[in-house]
Amino acid sequence: MPEYNINIMWDNEAHVWVATNDEIPIALESGSLDALIALVKLAVPELLELNGLLPESKAIQLKFSAIREERLDLRSTLTSRKT
Repeated sequence: MPEYNINIMWDNEAHVWVATNDEIPIALESGSLDALIALVKLAVPELLELNGLLPESKAIQLKFSAIREERLDLRSTLTSRKT
């Protein structure tokens, strides 16, 4: 069964989750991680078919990897606690 790794990153400027995969190919975004995964699951079968990648078994494995990085300014956090 073919396996596709779907990379999900938080876009701090746009405030959305972005899912990408170059093999399918796919690039989707949503403000909610759960909504994005649901959107990917809806879009992937059609994209595979349109790109001639639909496997004979008609089954695939999707592996989702999500990363969210945030910068925390400790100076402002510590200052606000002292007042």
